[in-house]
Amino acid sequence: MLKIDRRLIENFDWITFITVIVICFIGILTIYSATRPPLDEGERPPFYIKQIIWLTIAIIFLFIFVSFDYTKLKNFWVIFYLFGLFLLIIVLFSGKTAMGAKRWINLGFFSFQPSEIFKIIFVISLSAYLSDKKSPLTIFESIKILIIFAFLPFILILKQPDLGTALIIVFITFIILIYKGIPTRLLIFFVCLALISVFFLWEILWEGLKEYQRNRLIAFIDPTVDPKGIGYNIVQSMITVGSGQFFGKGFLSGTQGPLKFLPERHTDFIFPIFAEEWGFFGCLVLLSLYLIFFIRNFKVATIAKDSFGNLLSIGFTTIFIFYFFINIGMTLGIMPVVGIPLPFMSYGGTTLLANFIGIALIINVRMRRFELFYP
Repeated sequence: MLKIDRRLIENFDWITFITVIVICFIGILTIYSATRPPLDEGERPPFYIKQIIWLTIAIIFLFIFVSFDYTKLKNFWVIFYLFGLFLLIIVLFSGKTAMGAKRWINLGFFSFQPSEIFKIIFVISLSAYLSDKKSPLTIFESIKILIIFAFLPFILILKQPDLGTALIIVFITFIILIYKGIPTRLLIFFVCLALISVFFLWEILWEGLKEYQRNRLIAFIDPTVDPKGIGYNIVQSMITVGSGQFFGKGFLSGTQGPLKFLPERHTDFIFPIFAEEWGFFGCLVLLSLYLIFFIRNFKVATIAKDSFGNLLSIGFTTIFIFYFFINIGMTLGIMPVVGIPLPFMSYGGTTLLANFIGIALIINVRMRRFELFYP
């Protein structure tokens, strides 16, 4: 008979779990509102039903991933990493194309996005590799990590193209390297190299971008240059947020979503729909929930029993914070649009599942921290 240590149950992070579930339900309600037909005419797309199904699956996976000792993952990181790269290569050759990007693998009964799964594999693999390395790292070791863990997946994901996920891979690598102790001279060199490359190679980089990516940058710099064309998303997003004022128009009373003024209203631009209905006050409540979530995740990094758990917590928390700030920023017009969803709120099954696995591993680290004191 399987015995579960009662200390694991007692140390389960119910606050984080409940906070995330509340955010998810807010997301489902917002998806329900955003996709409703105008004046209740016609059929409502089943996006909110699919999101409920995916949330149920994600919760099941969460409890699966908290049920075993996370330290066992260290033994298989090479297999995980190679499998993740294999998925990224497969999607380039036989992936499903949608909206000009080849990011999905179609299995017939459902499609999934390998880059979302790879983020989980990436954090586990990089954390496992670095957990046994002494701090600070040598210049040679740092360069080797950047090539193996950052450069290769960055190129594969960028080819899809998925600029948002490609950037997060590089960002996580640098954050963890800085935390682990990258040589200061090497860090300064890479910063200077990046600045110089942008300055001298801007024209080459610009020509290498897809047309829609160039349009997004132009719209970010000045969305009013073509408010009915390339700047339409940003302009409509800011109008939607502003129309909510302080207390909002009320649930199911927003107009920008059902009247289809705002594109991608149930995915990347779900925050403006929420802001229109609940206003500034509702946004403060939502942002407070995210703040609680981030603080508790960072707390886990400080109490982890080992370096592997410490790096896992930092890696996954970095993903959530990066996605949060980029998504909110692009809907407010202060960040370029890069197609990054709002964690736990935006519609998307693979993304939601990947996020819950990340949460599960952070909770796993918290649950087993006492093993240092109770052998």
